[in-house]
Amino acid sequence: MLDDIDIRLLAALQSDAHLTAQELGDLLNLSASQAGRRRQRLEAEGIIEGYRARLSPRRLGLDVQAFVQVQMATHSPDKVKSFLRILEMRPEIISAWTLTGEADYLLRVYCADLTALNSLIHGVLLPNPAVARVQSQIVMNQPKADAPLPI
Repeated sequence: MLDDIDIRLLAALQSDAHLTAQELGDLLNLSASQAGRRRQRLEAEGIIEGYRARLSPRRLGLDVQAFVQVQMATHSPDKVKSFLRILEMRPEIISAWTLTGEADYLLRVYCADLTALNSLIHGVLLPNPAVARVQSQIVMNQPKADAPLPI
């Protein structure tokens, strides 16, 4: 059960995961040790899953972001397993979801350019025997960045 202080602590960490226990304590009107213990409890309970740096795709030369819908030709466990291995092994596929509806999977990908995206689709995804159809949408602009969870 999360109380108001836990929720404020989580909101603060979503904005800045570098906050020290002292800084959290100051924000929450707690001692540094109390704030640190609360953070440790939230980590131990799995509410805080980890900490990551948010990198700039453009500054890393990843100029194309796309969403790729994949419709499976088969749901045979062996063939699906080979498709799932692709998801794990390809660094340009940064996240994947299984879906209801026409597409079975939605992939979020970052590539250096359109040639790299084309190679991923036509050289990696479509040749997989489990894949029937791939449809991609290239991101033109992202008016809202990945936001913190609504807590």
